[in-house]
Amino acid sequence: MTQAIAPRAAATTTGGVAFRVRALLLLLLAVIGAVLAGAAPASAHAALTGSDPQQGAVVSRAPTQVSLTFSEKVAMSDGSVRVLDPKGKRVDTGKTTDLGGTTYGVKLHSGLPDGTFTVTYQVVSADSHPVSGAFTFSVGAPSPTSVALSDPAVGGGVVGALYGVGRYVSYAGFILLVGGAAFVLACWQRGAGVRPVQRLVVSGWLALTGATLALLLLRGSYVGSGKVGDIFDLTLLGQVLQTKAGAALVSRLLLLAAGALFIAVLFGAYARRDEADATDEGDGSDKGGVDTDAEKRDLTFGLAIGGAVVAAGLAASWAMAEHASTGIQAGLAMPVDVLHLLAVAVWLGGLSALLVALFRAPAETPIDAVSVRRFSRLAFGSVTVLAATGIYQSWRQVGSWSALTGTWYGQLLLIKIGLVAVLVGIAWISRRWTAQLSEAPQEKAMATAGATALAELQTKQPTKVPANSRDSSSGGSDSRDADSSSRNSNSGGSNSGDSRRAAQLARQQTAVATARQKRLRDADPARAGLRRSVLAEAGVAVVLLAVTTVLTSTEPGRTEEAAQQATSSSSQRSGPLSLKLPFDTGGQDGKGTAEVTLDPARVGGNEMHVFVERPNGKAFDVPEVKVAFTLAAKKIGPLPVTPDRIATGHWSAIGVQIPMAGDWEIAVTVRTSDIDQTTVTKNAKIG
Repeated sequence: MTQAIAPRAAATTTGGVAFRVRALLLLLLAVIGAVLAGAAPASAHAALTGSDPQQGAVVSRAPTQVSLTFSEKVAMSDGSVRVLDPKGKRVDTGKTTDLGGTTYGVKLHSGLPDGTFTVTYQVVSADSHPVSGAFTFSVGAPSPTSVALSDPAVGGGVVGALYGVGRYVSYAGFILLVGGAAFVLACWQRGAGVRPVQRLVVSGWLALTGATLALLLLRGSYVGSGKVGDIFDLTLLGQVLQTKAGAALVSRLLLLAAGALFIAVLFGAYARRDEADATDEGDGSDKGGVDTDAEKRDLTFGLAIGGAVVAAGLAASWAMAEHASTGIQAGLAMPVDVLHLLAVAVWLGGLSALLVALFRAPAETPIDAVSVRRFSRLAFGSVTVLAATGIYQSWRQVGSWSALTGTWYGQLLLIKIGLVAVLVGIAWISRRWTAQLSEAPQEKAMATAGATALAELQTKQPTKVPANSRDSSSGGSDSRDADSSSRNSNSGGSNSGDSRRAAQLARQQTAVATARQKRLRDADPARAGLRRSVLAEAGVAVVLLAVTTVLTSTEPGRTEEAAQQATSSSSQRSGPLSLKLPFDTGGQDGKGTAEVTLDPARVGGNEMHVFVERPNGKAFDVPEVKVAFTLAAKKIGPLPVTPDRIATGHWSAIGVQIPMAGDWEIAVTVRTSDIDQTTVTKNAKIG
């Protein structure tokens, strides 16, 4: 009865644990979906910081070319920049040119009509992310336009969503592959022969390989049309292979081929050697001695060096094509990014392997306290490296406190820092359980008793003698009597039945011993507490990985803030502008104040009013008022405006054209008599 109940109890316990694990995984997937669904689409990592003509500008003559300036180098091809007239017809030559630095231009046809023109662009930033946008300028005067930009933003849609999923899966695969292998080599070498651990690492390799192939196919459509039908376009694939992002993905695939060889050795020759060593220790024999230990050390060293090279190469395939490869201090940022990725993989991937070892490892090969403590030290070192490299990366990508709190990248970074803090707190609890972890003495006794019983049963089983041996021992004689043959036959049947009963009894004894061993192991409060804390760590780590994936596809705070500052003059609209300019013409009754209002004080047409008052605040009926606008930074102006007299002390002008945004000097000339006049000036930001 005991033999029947024990396995059933163990199965019930295992089923409950499995149910809790599945429920937690479903909850984590829901959290990931909420994070990814609430995230904005992949933002441009190169921002348009200027153009000529500027956005919204009104120019008197049609330009011969349109130039665009970005915050960093971009990749563009012919047709990346299009200029459309008011009727939606292309007026550019289609050939883009590099004008030096981060400025690019496209030539325009001659004889362009007056009206509003639309400029659209679609390029790829230096960190491999697509960038698109549009703006308008006018020739002569603004006009209605029939251009409708109804296409979805580049990098979005179904293809964008698939590309985002591929990025997440590739990061997860890298973490499981590198972290799981590092856990086996550095912490628990017996884990090389444990099937659940093997499946974890192999799953990481398969996920990373499959995601890399998918990203390579999706890349052309992702940065181009965004159409699902273009995913398998071989022409686009050929173009992708010539880009930096394509080269990084191909390099990753080549390194994964080397990673497959590493996995084969780790879970093949290395695992068999470790099992042989364990068998030798179990039966007390010493078949290899110093030579066997030296061979194992050499194999471990070789796997560690080879694995480190492959892991660093895989991490570099991200660093060479994404954030670290552009911006300030790129030469230092790329190796720092490699260290950051490796630290994340060793910590979170090792945590996943530890979780598998605690929940799924066979009862006869449980993970021991020494291995858990080794991982605890390894994780502490990884967190230290992660913190140091993370601080540098945060400074490099954010740059200021305002960008940390005022940009989407900075806010995501704060969320990531909070999750890391929570993860470190749970890890501290895990370290406390690790310090208390010990193997129950009954566990070893039961394991030894089970092994002894099994050995005794095996020694009682009769050994079958091959027929050819019996023939040779009889000297080749073929004469046998019937009674002897009959007895041998009956004896063989009896021996066969005994063998089956012995094998069945051995299996029952092994099942009972395993169930007892597992029950004793699970009864250890330190081990149970460690399981719960590691499971919580893994849950937070999954959410952290989701946030990190979104973070890597978001425009860095430093870039976003720089673009905002560069374009603030053309994008800000503070409403009507009002300036008061005191004046004194020097003659009798020559003092007063001229108040100039400009509505809406932006690029293009504006309505201007001038109110002239005496020092006592009453309207001043002066003979003449003139206004002029000058933008010294661009050598524009003075642009004279002569308003019309509307009433006593009130002058007005409609359709005052401001060609571009900037810090304009506004000069007001007031004449109080035939010979007395003065000009007063004041600067104001318009646009």
